[in-house]
Amino acid sequence: MTFTSDELATIATLKAQYPHPKAAIMPVLYMAQKKWGWISDDVVRTVADVMELPTSHVKGVASFYTMYFKKPMGKHHIQVCTNVSCMLRGGEAIYDHVKQRFGIGHNEATADGTISLEEVECMGACGGAPMIAINEDFYENVSLATVDAVIDGHVKKA
Repeated sequence: MTFTSDELATIATLKAQYPHPKAAIMPVLYMAQKKWGWISDDVVRTVADVMELPTSHVKGVASFYTMYFKKPMGKHHIQVCTNVSCMLRGGEAIYDHVKQRFGIGHNEATADGTISLEEVECMGACGGAPMIAINEDFYENVSLATVDAVIDGHVKKA
């Protein structure tokens, strides 16, 4: 498990942007997750080596933030906000619908690894509630009537 020479150059650039290179840990972990799909113990060791940090520090950062997956997730990772603004505008009903549609729960993936689901507390778009995210794409003002089309459109374009 190694980074390519281009990825190592990107990591060096990231480290150079900060007074202390360890401050680049979050973008490097994100790069690793995009490359290997989730933050396994092997990924933690690889990131620790390239960042010249103790594995305990890397594991601590990766385990603290929910954006880093601690197990394999689906190719299309759906996050549904159920915090106050989204909940008041139907977020919980949307989450329940997606859960039923795919037969999976919080932080679970379909058997074929295509879809995973996560209930999240806040994605910072209260004015556009309810919202969902699928991988890096954010969708605001989603409703029970539109959520299936949003998901199907995202999966189709990928």
